[in-house]
Amino acid sequence: MPPRIAPGRGRGAQRGGGPVRGGAAGRGGAVAIAAHVQTIGVRRPGFGTGGKVVNTIVNAFAVDIPDNIIHHYDIVSPDKLPARVNMMLFERLQTHTAPQVFSSPAVYDGRKNAYTMDPLPLGPNDSASFDVTLPREGPPPKDGNEKPPKVYKIKVTKVASINTEILHQFIAGTHAYDSAVSTSLTALNVAIRMQPNLKYPFNTRSFFTDAGKQAIGKGIELWRGYFQSLRPSQNKMYINLDISTGLMYRAGPLITLCLEYLEKRDPKELSPRSLGDRSRIVLQRFVSNMRVSTRHTGRVQPRVIKRLTNQSASQITFQTREGQTISVANYFRTVLGRPLQFPDNICVEIGSGACIPIELCDVPAGQIMRKQIPDSKTSDIVEFSKLAPSQRLASIRQGLNVLQYGQSEYVRKFGMNVAPTPMTVKARVLPTPVLRYGDASREKTIKPANGQWNMRDKIFFRPSVVKKWIIVVFDPRWTNADARELAESFCEGAASVGVKVEDPRPMIFMHNPQSDTGAVLSAAGMACLNEKKELPSLVVVVLPEGGNEIYTRVKYFGDVKAGVATQCLKSSKCRRAKLQYWANVMLKVNVKLGGINNVLTDNTLLNDPHNPTIVMGADVIHPAPGAEGRPSFTSLVSSVDQTTAKYVTVSKVQTGRKEIIEDLEEMVKTALTKYNGYRGVFEKGRPPCARLIFYRDGVSEGQFQQVLDGELPMIKKACKDMNVNPKITLIIVGKRHHIRMFPQQAQDADRSGNCQAGTTIDEGLGHPTEFDYYQLTHGGLLGTSRPAHYSVIYDDSNFNADAMQNLSFALCHVYARATRSVSIPAPVYYADIVCSRAKNHYAPGTNLEGSDSATQTSAQQDVKLETFKRLYQPTHQKMSNLMYFMIGYLRA
Repeated sequence: MPPRIAPGRGRGAQRGGGPVRGGAAGRGGAVAIAAHVQTIGVRRPGFGTGGKVVNTIVNAFAVDIPDNIIHHYDIVSPDKLPARVNMMLFERLQTHTAPQVFSSPAVYDGRKNAYTMDPLPLGPNDSASFDVTLPREGPPPKDGNEKPPKVYKIKVTKVASINTEILHQFIAGTHAYDSAVSTSLTALNVAIRMQPNLKYPFNTRSFFTDAGKQAIGKGIELWRGYFQSLRPSQNKMYINLDISTGLMYRAGPLITLCLEYLEKRDPKELSPRSLGDRSRIVLQRFVSNMRVSTRHTGRVQPRVIKRLTNQSASQITFQTREGQTISVANYFRTVLGRPLQFPDNICVEIGSGACIPIELCDVPAGQIMRKQIPDSKTSDIVEFSKLAPSQRLASIRQGLNVLQYGQSEYVRKFGMNVAPTPMTVKARVLPTPVLRYGDASREKTIKPANGQWNMRDKIFFRPSVVKKWIIVVFDPRWTNADARELAESFCEGAASVGVKVEDPRPMIFMHNPQSDTGAVLSAAGMACLNEKKELPSLVVVVLPEGGNEIYTRVKYFGDVKAGVATQCLKSSKCRRAKLQYWANVMLKVNVKLGGINNVLTDNTLLNDPHNPTIVMGADVIHPAPGAEGRPSFTSLVSSVDQTTAKYVTVSKVQTGRKEIIEDLEEMVKTALTKYNGYRGVFEKGRPPCARLIFYRDGVSEGQFQQVLDGELPMIKKACKDMNVNPKITLIIVGKRHHIRMFPQQAQDADRSGNCQAGTTIDEGLGHPTEFDYYQLTHGGLLGTSRPAHYSVIYDDSNFNADAMQNLSFALCHVYARATRSVSIPAPVYYADIVCSRAKNHYAPGTNLEGSDSATQTSAQQDVKLETFKRLYQPTHQKMSNLMYFMIGYLRA
């Protein structure tokens, strides 16, 4: 568990003036949390009891931890060195520079912290400085000008000594999470990672090996790796071990890598004229901060690419030591006697400012790519990463052999003993909620089986009406007859689920995919107005293969510009499609036009008419790694009806990579205004909101306190300003974790081999003192399903474990676009979709690429943020009260 801000002050510590939870366990089991222990989130109220108990294997290995003193040291090394280089320097310090000081091995995190089990003899002030050099690789220069090795000064200073007994107290529930617990956990995590980090490429918590690597094009190859993290639970510690995938630059000549990324073949296409500014900037984003070795020096010491030059080697000039002005190409030809094969190609500028011809650079193996994944390669990564549950568990067991904890001198020295088999814990499969469809249905209610059902014999709970509508086809292979057949099938599919189509013969428009999408749609809408005296309420668009750009333009036109619902269809899927396909299309069309597909019937919390509940989901999406100066996008999705099935949304632009939602107060006010407006028109007499369930996505454990201090007050302030006083429950939904569940018995698995939908674990795996649980809510499809991790960090309603777990499971069944339960509650899923669609709020053709500089000043970034905010266009008023955000590009 990563360090959090300590000590905790959550609801268990009377945060916000609410009641204090008891220290003893609730009806679910014996959690003896001492009364004086403070928490960040809500104190665990007990374990859940509902559902069928099943024993479940998890990818966690129990660990015995020491009762000893850990000595913590601060490491000051040269600024801005990569963690990989720092690790090399620290290893050199221990083994060559000062082995007498490090007679007991120290572990190091590659940044600022080192830990030992024995104190280091650093002198009377417990501080010492050392001069460390790294040996040069490769033969000496041919000209004999051997420079002395660079000396790095490293200062080691003792910070503290910590007794690990405090960890035992923490997992026993008798000590709060504080800096001592945090440091102990961090030290032991650094110890288990030290040996593999010295041997393999690594990032924060994973390392990677080239066994079974796979090239996927675009200069990228995939390596398999292992994630490991020491975590606390109730009365135990465990190592969470999982497989991971590393994106690596493919080793070899840089010129080959660049051509592959740009999908070109001729090296001459890397000249400034052939590339052009746009392609050069795109390529620069890919290679900036990449390490390369330079062939002409005879050394393999890597150098870091700062940027690409906009001139060729024959155009770039510099002054030699003798004062002569010479081009880079001529320097290599006349001075070094190494004429370039491609003197008209661009160069790379390395950190020192030198310009090196691209043809003389090589990319070393095992270099992690920390950039945005090309969209075209996402499916390759998914295919490489997915493993069936049995395969994944076998690979994890194999990972234990690779790690060889028992043979690591660092693990042994820190007194840890790791169990050889994964843990088996008690899980519960919760009962499935009941869904209700329209009264005209033959089958009015349905209890899903393992997270799935179908639309046979069902009418939507509240069907919508399609008034005037049009069809626009952008696939040149289609004929008018094909489009007419589509219209008939569309009407048949609508009738099967109760949606009324008033105009069975829509106007049809056939266009080339290269046409101006906005102009085509505007003209089609006006033609409908002229002929049928009414603008269309729905535009159905048939997209050709590779029509993603058209799709983005269609959504901008519909959601932002014109305020009309759009439904995009992939031509290869909708042509002569069966009725089941059109029933699935109607799931999206119905909610976009204001209808409701189904509702929950048996959830007493959500269906209590005397205590109306509003459910919100919030998310933030950040720019991809390496995308400097780009903003983050935020979204809030909120229910407005008594059935908590109809949602509205608001989205904003904010400072890049800032996790706390800056405009949350305004966004909550907007949501409450729409809630009150809907209540006043459609549900008159309903009392105001009594409960507010707020699901927050995308927050790491170390940021819980920031949410409590930053976002919770904004939610409360918005409610106060809107004259409502609901009981607030704030739940963090975590997806980026590595806990996986594996059925112990075959009868406890679904058809994919995964655990069944509804499998919930809180006992034996969750936090020692705080209210959290893992829950798998969807049926398995591909690979190993990932459960969601829920952490309740604030709760005015004092929900017990069963109420909270059943609520989350139920909300996973009302995701409008599918007849399957989903992996996280529907409002959280919706918020994620709204964030990912932020690009649709910019007019097509808007230039948001920015400078070609690899780095930008703070002032430049501020200006760029204001540009992003100014050009961001809100959802059209006509669409703002509809679920326009349901993904409309039906691919299957």
